[in-house]
Amino acid sequence: MDAYATVIRYHEATRHRFAAYARGPETLDWDAQPAPFRHYEGAPVQVLPLCAARFEAPFSRLQRPVHGPAAHAGPQALGALLQLSFAISAWKSNGVERWALRCNPSSGNLHPTEAYVLAHGIAGLADGLHHYRAEDHALEQRADWQPRIGPPGLYLGLSSVVWREAWKYGERAFRYCQLDVGHAVACVAYAAALLGWRVATARGLSSTALARLLGLDRHGDFTAGRRDDVECETPELLLALHTDPAASGETGAALPARAEGAQWHGRASAIDRHPMYRWPIIDEVVAATAVTDAESSAFAVEASEPVRPPFESDGSEPGAVATILGRRSGQRYDIDGLMPAAVFFRLLDATLARPQPPWQTLPEVGRIALALFVHRVEGLAPGLYLLLRDAASAAALPALLKPEFAVAPRVAGPEHLDLRLLGAVESAALRRVARSLCCHQDIAATACFSLAMLAPFDAVLRADPARYRALLRATGLIGQVLYLQAEALGYRGTGIGCYFDDELHALLGLKDRQWQSLYAFAVGVPLHDARLETTAPYVGRDLAA
Repeated sequence: MDAYATVIRYHEATRHRFAAYARGPETLDWDAQPAPFRHYEGAPVQVLPLCAARFEAPFSRLQRPVHGPAAHAGPQALGALLQLSFAISAWKSNGVERWALRCNPSSGNLHPTEAYVLAHGIAGLADGLHHYRAEDHALEQRADWQPRIGPPGLYLGLSSVVWREAWKYGERAFRYCQLDVGHAVACVAYAAALLGWRVATARGLSSTALARLLGLDRHGDFTAGRRDDVECETPELLLALHTDPAASGETGAALPARAEGAQWHGRASAIDRHPMYRWPIIDEVVAATAVTDAESSAFAVEASEPVRPPFESDGSEPGAVATILGRRSGQRYDIDGLMPAAVFFRLLDATLARPQPPWQTLPEVGRIALALFVHRVEGLAPGLYLLLRDAASAAALPALLKPEFAVAPRVAGPEHLDLRLLGAVESAALRRVARSLCCHQDIAATACFSLAMLAPFDAVLRADPARYRALLRATGLIGQVLYLQAEALGYRGTGIGCYFDDELHALLGLKDRQWQSLYAFAVGVPLHDARLETTAPYVGRDLAA
C-alpha cells in the first residue's frame, strides 16, 4: 500500500461516527497511567532559572512582528522560553488526585510532546543535545558535541511519545499528537517573540536524520519498558531559534556533522511497563507520513496575504507572560454567558495568518476555514457561520457546500473578515446540534461559540502524504492562538478532538475528501470548580531568579 493510501485508510478508520467511535481501549487502568514525564537516568542535569517574569510585556507584543531587542542567548533566556512553552504552569488536586498543568495544552492532559535543545557556541550551555525535563525545569545532557568553528546555534527538536495518547484514545492518538505539536510550536513562537527571537522550521533533515540527531534511534537507550512501540519517541520537527532576528542561521542539514563522534549519556525512563493494547495502524501512518527526502523536510510557509493589522490595544490588556502562565482549558461554561460582538470579532481577527508569530513557523496555517456555531454573541443571530481566512478558501470552499450555503451573505462587521451567515438557527436547536456533533459534549453547546476547522485535504495529500501532519499541526496552532486570545480577553478556550467527522461534513454539504474537519474548539465564560485546589508549579524554587 502506498503512502497516500495508507494515510487515507488511517483517516477513514479513525473517524468517530454516531454508530461507533474509532477503535480505542475497552478498559483503562487509571491507577497505571503512562508516566507523564520522561527523564534520562545517568545524564548530567542543569537546572534552569524560572525567570519568565523578567520578560513581561503587554499581550499585544505577541501580535507584532519580531524586531528586537533580542535577549542574550544563554541559560536565563532559554529557561524563560522553556518555562513559557513546555513547563508546568500549576498543580491541580482533588482529594488524593493530583496532576500537573502545562503551558502547552494537550489532548486529555497526556502530553506526548517531548522537547530537546541542541546548542553549540552558547555561553552557559554545553555543546550538544539536551532533553528538557519539565517536572524539574532542567536540562539533561544527552550528548556532548565536539567544539567546532562556526556561528553559534540554538535549536529545539520535538518528538512524540505516541503511546501516551494511544493509552487512552487508541487509534485516533496520532491525530491528537499532531494537534499537540501544533500547539507546542505556537507556544515556542510566542515565547521567543517575548525574547526578541525569531523561530523557523529548520530545513534539510529527513525524519531518519532527525531521529539520529535527537538520539531517538538509539534503541538500547529505550528498553526500560516491555515493548519498543510503547517506549519509543517519534521524531516530529526541528525549530531554529534565531536569537538575532536579522540572521538566518544554519540549516538543519549542517547539524549532523556537528554531532559526529558525540558521547551519549543516560537511559530513558519507562513510559508504561504494563501496556495492554497494540495499535499497528498508528505505526503504519507514522511511517507513511515520515519525511524521506531531506530537501522537503520543511515545507515552505506560504506567504501571508496582506490583511488589516491586528486590532489596536485599548490599554487594558494583560501581560503576555501572565496570560501564558495563567492559560487554562475551559472545563464547563456558563450557559447564560454572553460575548460582545467586539470580542467575537477580535477573536476571529486573531486567527488570520499574518507575517508575525506564530504564523511563520508552520505551513498550511492560512488555508484553514472555520465553521462556527454562534450561540450567544451580542448582535449576531444564533446560527451556523463560516469564516474564510484566505482567498483560496473563499474561491474553493463555498461551491462545495450545500447550494443554499454557497450564496450565504457576508456578515456586517470588520471589512477584512470574510464571515458569512450560512443559516440562522433557533438557539435550543443549535445547541443540540453542536452538542451532538462534538461527541455529545456540553462544552460545544454552553460556550458562547464553538467551531470546526476545515482543511483542504485530498489534493494536499496526493501531492505529499507527509503533509497530513502539517494540516493537523496547522489546526493545533490555530487552537493555541484562540486559547491565548480568549484568555487575554477574559474568556476561556477548549480544544475538542472528539467530534463526528462524517456527520459534520453532511451538515455542511461536504460529500468527498476535498475538505475535511480536523479539529474543533469552543470559547465561552468559564465556571470555576471549587472542588479543585491549585498550587504553585515549582515549590521552593525562586520564580524570579
